[in-house]
Amino acid sequence: MLSVEQHEYVRVADECRRRFGPPPKVAIILGSGVGGLKDSLSDVQVATYGEVGLPLMSVPGHHGQVLVGQLGGTRVVMLGGRKHSYEGSPLEEVVRGVRAMAAWGVEILLMTSAVGSLNTSLQPGDLVRVVDHINLMGINPLVGPNIDALGPRFPDLAAAYDPILGTQVDDVAESLGIEIHQGVYAAVRGPSFETPAEVRMLGLMGAAVVGMSVVPETIAAVHAGMRVVTIAIVSNEGTGLSDSPPNHEAVTETVGKAAGRLCPIIEKLVSQW
Repeated sequence: MLSVEQHEYVRVADECRRRFGPPPKVAIILGSGVGGLKDSLSDVQVATYGEVGLPLMSVPGHHGQVLVGQLGGTRVVMLGGRKHSYEGSPLEEVVRGVRAMAAWGVEILLMTSAVGSLNTSLQPGDLVRVVDHINLMGINPLVGPNIDALGPRFPDLAAAYDPILGTQVDDVAESLGIEIHQGVYAAVRGPSFETPAEVRMLGLMGAAVVGMSVVPETIAAVHAGMRVVTIAIVSNEGTGLSDSPPNHEAVTETVGKAAGRLCPIIEKLVSQW
């Protein structure tokens, strides 16, 4: 007998299957400011999050749509926005979309995310391929009874961000003449921005960027057997690294401008899948 929580992602997967048919190979989560990527889709089918059973969005820049179509000649599904733990949502809601994609049969999860830099070598607008993470959120979506239908009790996160897919990202960026960095993602719960002392601490721990998402979804995806690749856009310098205090409106604006370099990478990347 499935629990109520387990039923939710199963229902979403069933509804996606009913509306859109067989699963695409790749799911793309559109973070803050990257929603313009959906304009590159052709032969598009659309449903709102509410129509398929996903939690509704409350953060500006996250539109709450499921879009299935062709991108670079490859059939993909895009999730237009994500739930964050800082909204007060249960983690089941935060990772429901990822689990639903896995249950539907999607193999690859490609995520985008706005992040703050933790050192002055990364500037707003820079692209960073996430190679690992440090989970400082104090939460984990696998806490509680294991969902055996999805994956094992103790999943291995040694290569959570798929190194083969990561190399493909680097090769595509190089072929397009677009610079992309590599770095460790420090995940904090938010919603307050970090203090200068926290920024210094995270940098000393080995992280390059900091954000308030990605990690719960990565853990859930790896648990469910999906391959994960994540490209972050530096939206602001960490507190104390510049004289400009971070704010969400500036984050969205900066990421929106940088998306003009990220979108070609994603389109060419998925064309190889």
